[in-house]
Amino acid sequence: MNTHQPAGADARLEIAVRHKAFNSSKGGSIDVLHDLNFAVEQNEFVCLVGPSGCGKTTVLRLILGLDHAFQGSIRLPGRKAPRIGMMFQEPVLLPWRTVEENVRLAVPKELRGKNLDWLFDALGLSSMRAFYPGELSLGLARRAALARALAVEPDLLILDEPFVSLDEATARQLRFLLLDIWTEHPTTVVMVTHNLEEAMLLADRIVVMSPRPAHVVGTFLVRIPRQARKVQVLSDLLRSFRQKFPDQV
Repeated sequence: MNTHQPAGADARLEIAVRHKAFNSSKGGSIDVLHDLNFAVEQNEFVCLVGPSGCGKTTVLRLILGLDHAFQGSIRLPGRKAPRIGMMFQEPVLLPWRTVEENVRLAVPKELRGKNLDWLFDALGLSSMRAFYPGELSLGLARRAALARALAVEPDLLILDEPFVSLDEATARQLRFLLLDIWTEHPTTVVMVTHNLEEAMLLADRIVVMSPRPAHVVGTFLVRIPRQARKVQVLSDLLRSFRQKFPDQV
């Protein structure tokens, strides 16, 4: 049996999954998560890394309440009904709605009509609010998806490889845009990524998962201020990370 509940305005996110399995098409079940435990402090930026297929996205689905078939508990941060912003690997924009309409679709009733000029400005979308998704490059579509996730003023922001498949220049630009907005409007963030350098640039802490059935192998604190995380510093951080977790790619 699982529990999935808010914990109060000052609480942290707490994940304690004793067991999660999927039914196999060949019969039986596949163990995905086992004794996976970690917490994310209020306004902390945490990246989840681990081997492909180990269950990182499954963890996000459990946090979001999209899958209740697990043993354990998840305690959400925020208010009685915490607001959660989500950005998937694909933008998932409705093609028949404009950029602004797509962004406002996720906004809860109490924020309807809220002025979002600052958000469109911050993401470089001010001149594209009336554009349709088919008129956007992938990079701009990802900006619109990020705007939609942030427009809800989330207590918790969930990012599932949000910059995957972008060219490095575009991805880097979006990472810095995300950091700028998060610095001005901090919230609790859990982000899945396969890109260790991206994790080093963005995170306060990196949670490392094992192959499935996944558990937490350990954590890596990134203590250096973000403004100091230049090329050589990131290289040094990666070296330290690989010394601590030699099995990680």
